[in-house]
Amino acid sequence: MNKDLFQMLKRLFSIIFKFVTAFFIITILWVVLYKFIPVPVTVTMITNSVKNIGTEKPVFWANKWVGLDEISPSYIKAAIAAEDQKFYTHSGFDFEAIQEAIEHNNKERKKLKGGSTISQQTAKNAFLWQGRTYLRKGLEAYFTALIELIWGKERIIEVYLNIAEMGDGIYGVESASQKYFNTSALHVSKEQAALVIAVLPSPKKYSAKKPGPYVRKRQKWILRQMKNIQLDQEKK
Repeated sequence: MNKDLFQMLKRLFSIIFKFVTAFFIITILWVVLYKFIPVPVTVTMITNSVKNIGTEKPVFWANKWVGLDEISPSYIKAAIAAEDQKFYTHSGFDFEAIQEAIEHNNKERKKLKGGSTISQQTAKNAFLWQGRTYLRKGLEAYFTALIELIWGKERIIEVYLNIAEMGDGIYGVESASQKYFNTSALHVSKEQAALVIAVLPSPKKYSAKKPGPYVRKRQKWILRQMKNIQLDQEKK
């Protein structure tokens, strides 16, 4: 092999190695940091605010962080019932749901179905951007594995309920509870909790303040499913 070519490849591999090492160190430290502190801001919050500039929609987001002990168990049960009923038993990925989503989307192109778990959604919301690119999905899988390993289930659901978009400019259950019901996330009823979670598939399209037939129907379904949800702390 040509000596110059060998040196060039050596430098290239050295750069790649340093980049990969830096990526792992930075992302792992990032995840460890968010295990202990509230997530201050997300890419979704920023991009939505930028998009709303010059419109009548809110430019600044409403997001008040609360600990898991300040969130009604009804919110936790509603989220798990609606989004991920295997939350406590999987390790971040529900492969059966993913397969079902793939089969559905291959048949029905107009109404796509997602197979993401709460862990995957939390990883995406906390560290990444919205979208369906292979890069984003790959990074989502990586961060999902990290938060399952480093955070654990209680921290994952806590972060999820604090940063999920629950209306235009409304993020997290505390802000949603104050906005829609004039109460705290700890004191909502199970019907109110189910109503807020019912809009999560499309928080800009549907409203917990003025729920239409679809949201009411989904709320009732969530309430029925909540009866089958047992939280980790209830099992102990």
